[in-house]
Amino acid sequence: MLYTEKTFYLCRIPLSAEGPNHVEVLTKAANIEDFPRVFDEYEEKRKHAFNEDGLFSVIRADELFTVVRTTSDKAAKELAFEEVRANLITNLQHRVMQGKDAEAVAILKKVHEVETQI
Repeated sequence: MLYTEKTFYLCRIPLSAEGPNHVEVLTKAANIEDFPRVFDEYEEKRKHAFNEDGLFSVIRADELFTVVRTTSDKAAKELAFEEVRANLITNLQHRVMQGKDAEAVAILKKVHEVETQI
């Protein structure tokens, strides 16, 4: 068995992300003792998407954040995009339903192959 060292990565995914190349690695934990710092930053970044009851709501998010554990920046971007893809679609669909957002319709069709109508 080969041992591979894994690191925790905090990633930012804009709603317009078309793939892993649009994911930004914001920071990573240098070691396991550094993980609380990364997690605290994650909590701070997504604070704007909590409702008045303190519950996270993906439809309130202007951008998505996730913490992934993997071996490299490239792998972190790929894993982060796949991990939040369903939430991206949900957020964009909500924008179409609530705000008749034509840009969201275009992103859904082009990137996620989801047909929606205004």
